[in-house]
Amino acid sequence: MFEYEIQQSRHAELVQEAAQARLARQASKAAKSAGGRRGDKKQVGAARSLRGHFTRAA
Repeated sequence: MFEYEIQQSRHAELVQEAAQARLARQASKAAKSAGGRRGDKKQVGAARSLRGHFTRAA
């Protein structure tokens, strides 16, 4: 009976570790995708702001 309780405890620990790893992975993925979107907006904004600096071609 004691071995069964140890196994149940270990199983619960592994489930908690897996849940924490999953949350960390999701947070990392969300941060990467949010960071990429911010970078794209900055690049587009920079390109639009340069349009007024050049004269129109003939």
